[in-house]
Amino acid sequence: MSANRTAQTMKPATAAKKLDLYLPATPAEFQEGVVSRAELNALQTDPPQWLRDLRRDGPHPRPVVAARLGVSIAGLARGGVTEALTTEQIDALREAPPEWLERERETQADVRKEAARVREQQAARAEKADAPPAERPSRGPRRP
Repeated sequence: MSANRTAQTMKPATAAKKLDLYLPATPAEFQEGVVSRAELNALQTDPPQWLRDLRRDGPHPRPVVAARLGVSIAGLARGGVTEALTTEQIDALREAPPEWLERERETQADVRKEAARVREQQAARAEKADAPPAERPSRGPRRP
């Protein structure tokens, strides 16, 4: 068996998603070619200036915008934000949050609380299931 391996490549859209970039804002040579796994790793470990500028100033894709504002992507859509935003626009929303953003942040906080409650409940059930039979609470007599 020989070790002839071809390099894994990906479409620019996939690479942009992995790098948290808004594809239309990337340079044309990035958008037009394919990106190998090695090139992706190089971009992550030693980003060129254009990548550092995009990460700092934007425009940012919706998942990044949602994370920076502390809401879900669906919350952005409900608030009317359907396009990429720059860091400046995100900061403006943070400084003077509109009503929809406050509401979505509250919704997100409620979702996180519920997720934590469910995790705790599942951990308690798993702990109870792992207990030896003598320590498990009795469920009462079985019916025929």
